[in-house]
Amino acid sequence: MVNWPWPRAINPHFEDVKTEVDAAFRDFRALDPKSQEAFDKCDFARLAALAYPNAPRDHLRIGCDLMNVFFIFDEYTDKENAAVTKEMVDIVLDALHDPRKMRPEGECILGEIVRQFWARAIQTASQSSQHHFLDSMTAYLHAIVPEAEDRDHSHCRSIDDYLKLRRDTCGARPSFAIYEMGMEFPDEVFYHPMIVELRQCIVELILIDNDIASYNREQATGDENHNLITAIMLELGLDRSGAMAWAARYHTQVEKRFIDGLAQVPSLEIRTDAPGLIEYLDGIAAWARANHCWSYESQRYFGTEGTNILQSRLVPLLPKIKYGDASSMTKVNVADLSNIYATEQL
Repeated sequence: MVNWPWPRAINPHFEDVKTEVDAAFRDFRALDPKSQEAFDKCDFARLAALAYPNAPRDHLRIGCDLMNVFFIFDEYTDKENAAVTKEMVDIVLDALHDPRKMRPEGECILGEIVRQFWARAIQTASQSSQHHFLDSMTAYLHAIVPEAEDRDHSHCRSIDDYLKLRRDTCGARPSFAIYEMGMEFPDEVFYHPMIVELRQCIVELILIDNDIASYNREQATGDENHNLITAIMLELGLDRSGAMAWAARYHTQVEKRFIDGLAQVPSLEIRTDAPGLIEYLDGIAAWARANHCWSYESQRYFGTEGTNILQSRLVPLLPKIKYGDASSMTKVNVADLSNIYATEQL
């Protein structure tokens, strides 16, 4: 991201909203105390504040809630088989389609987490943003099931097949709906081929950066098959360094595709004067920068060593993590990399 024109920026409401949303999430008791501590170190509110630097306070709160939705869903499903994952997907879809309905007693907590998130969001979100969010969120949820099926069979996809699935499992497109919440986009603008292509470019930048940053965590936790670096290594016969270099070159190509495409927007035969279009495109471009910055500022992927790793570009390969028994309450363990990185030689 050295030459990416969009600089780092953070929402001025970050600290205030983070305190509020973190407290609300802990009230769900979705994790045992040890896993909750590891989850807190990931600082998902920071990701939202970096991604939506100009959002009003209420929309930032929704963005923070959404990041928690994605990552708690990720933690719950990452170690489950396809059948259990499908059950969780169905619960979340039901909560999204009827957020006013109380969730059944004894149901997986994901249903209530998502219900509260969406009930809050629809209070201030435009109709078009709600429609676009539900479409893309449904695609994301449905894509998680084949990911679980791949995990059940220890299957690693080809690069092209992986990218096709990962464009949905990375959760980027639903995240872009936060930018739309105060806008009404006509379909002729939102679904214009060039606008769709620009969105896909940012989705790919996000997934490439995420897979590069998360590879070490995922190989340590045994979840590396759903990662671009693994797909590249297996298909092209490259080692880790070669696969990282291949991904970086592809990233540069996608950056150019986006910038070249953005320059063409004023000449498109659509309503390029649609209120908010330029702001929306600028916002999704900033998401790519936000994702990159958060990867090194939080403790999700590099523990407390993110800043050092960003400067040195040297990452010690982590040992395999052996989980103890998961909490009987949640059956979920969140990996805490901060102590592990501290013991590795950088």
